[in-house]
Amino acid sequence: MSEFDCDVAVIGSGFGGAVSALRLAEKGYSVRVLEAGRRLSPADLHRARKSTRDYLWQPELGLRGFFWQRVFKDVAIIGASAVGGGSIVWGAVLLEPGEAFYDDPSWARLADWRAELAAPFARASHMLGRVRNQHLGAQDEHLHAAAVAMGAGETFAPVPLAVHFGEGPGRHSADPFFGGEGPERTGCRLCGGCLVGCPYGSKNSLDLNYLHLAEGRGAQILERHRVDAITPLPDGGYELRASDPLARGAAHPPIRAERVVLAAGVLGTLELLFRCRDELGTLPRVSPRLGEHVRTNSEAVTGVLNDDPRFDGLHGPSISSDFHPDARTHVTQNRFRGGGRFLRLQVGPLVDGTHPGRRARATLAAILRSPREHLRILTARNFDERYTALTVMQHVDNELRLRFGRSPLRPWKRVLRSQVAGGAPPPSYLPVANEVARAYAEASGGTPLNLLPESLGGKSVTAHVLGGAVIGEDARSGVVDASHEVHGHPGLYVADASAIGANLGVNPSLTIAALAERMAALWPQKPGTTAPDRLLGQNEGAAFEDPSAQRYEAGTPAIRAAGGSTV
Repeated sequence: MSEFDCDVAVIGSGFGGAVSALRLAEKGYSVRVLEAGRRLSPADLHRARKSTRDYLWQPELGLRGFFWQRVFKDVAIIGASAVGGGSIVWGAVLLEPGEAFYDDPSWARLADWRAELAAPFARASHMLGRVRNQHLGAQDEHLHAAAVAMGAGETFAPVPLAVHFGEGPGRHSADPFFGGEGPERTGCRLCGGCLVGCPYGSKNSLDLNYLHLAEGRGAQILERHRVDAITPLPDGGYELRASDPLARGAAHPPIRAERVVLAAGVLGTLELLFRCRDELGTLPRVSPRLGEHVRTNSEAVTGVLNDDPRFDGLHGPSISSDFHPDARTHVTQNRFRGGGRFLRLQVGPLVDGTHPGRRARATLAAILRSPREHLRILTARNFDERYTALTVMQHVDNELRLRFGRSPLRPWKRVLRSQVAGGAPPPSYLPVANEVARAYAEASGGTPLNLLPESLGGKSVTAHVLGGAVIGEDARSGVVDASHEVHGHPGLYVADASAIGANLGVNPSLTIAALAERMAALWPQKPGTTAPDRLLGQNEGAAFEDPSAQRYEAGTPAIRAAGGSTV
């Protein structure tokens, strides 16, 4: 028996980990995927829509769901822990970044990224079943009217989605994507619940494509395996020590792997690398740049609560349309079935102001001046149906630094802590975001709102955190090289958003998948194994059902020509 338990251990099952697992299994490697969260059933996802205990992930408090939020000094970050990672709570949007991403000076000299990512973007788009959204509802009509009011009506479009619409809502079909190798699917029910997990098999989350197919090729997915330490072995390879977060950290047997792919999300990957370098001393050569060049999508989140208690805007996918109010700003609307019990506690009056302290005082004053109005929002009937979240993202540079230091609440424990890394911090206020909210409220007959963590707390709220273990020429400029291998530790790779050092300005999921596709393509076929005739998604176009959805950016003439400007 080999000294290794597997050829490759993949830590995390989100977009980077799922892609790596399938592609390396196709190349003949034995693969184990270690995921801290659990495998979710449709029943689990149904319960999460109504049960806090089944929705939130906070094992030490007895919350065994999947959605989590971590609050730092400068930013609040949301995500998911489950088999499928962030794809479980992802809005299924598949957008490519703009041209500035490829030319960003942080990495432009290391490769011709446009050329090298063209095929990976096409493969990832095919594997995730990208199509243009086929259903526009009341929220989309209001967003279109807001775009027109802001002089940007021509940029309005239905977004490209990883959603199976099939032959109609609720219609079951055999695997329509992978020649029968994939699971049975159901046409999108247009329930507006993508962001709390799809229990119907309509959203193309990773458990239904990359991970499902990886298991079919022999990969093992080990749920409830939180990796706590990575230790190099004397003759090469690594030993991983993992515990069960849902069983008070009970230890699992160690796993030895010839190579390791870290894909635990930005927070998980950075925390593990910091711990191994600075606390355990097992990865001493990890770059001093670890934790630097952390970015959000420079976003602010606003919202509108329709004033009519009978209004129902939930019909459709969670995110279905977008527009560009200016050259650097991207806006999407969001339905959030099942999210009202949390959102209603986090919204407050729309308040302008670039100075966080003064804005916080103005927000508090507005609430105290009109407590009845704030109570009306908190107790609104049919909140889910009436509320529209507006995500406003910008291609504007800002940076954070994540450091590994003593917890202010538990000083015996070291945790990630944030610092502004010079220049502009991630914004908690964007004037254009408030302008969009007012235009949407005017169009829909609603009340424009800010998120209190942004207006009162002065924190950017994001699901789109990037960087911290970025690609660089050497350990002085980055944590990994252009093939994603960690400088100083051969056989250790990073394949998630941690490696991205440039701002995207759009949802990063497709970009993470494309970079992982490229990374895996650089690995050779395992010696002694036979390469498949073709890799899944290798020769297909960028979309299954919609040939017009070739490589594009939201709001470009290519989408408008495809019919995206009509409502």
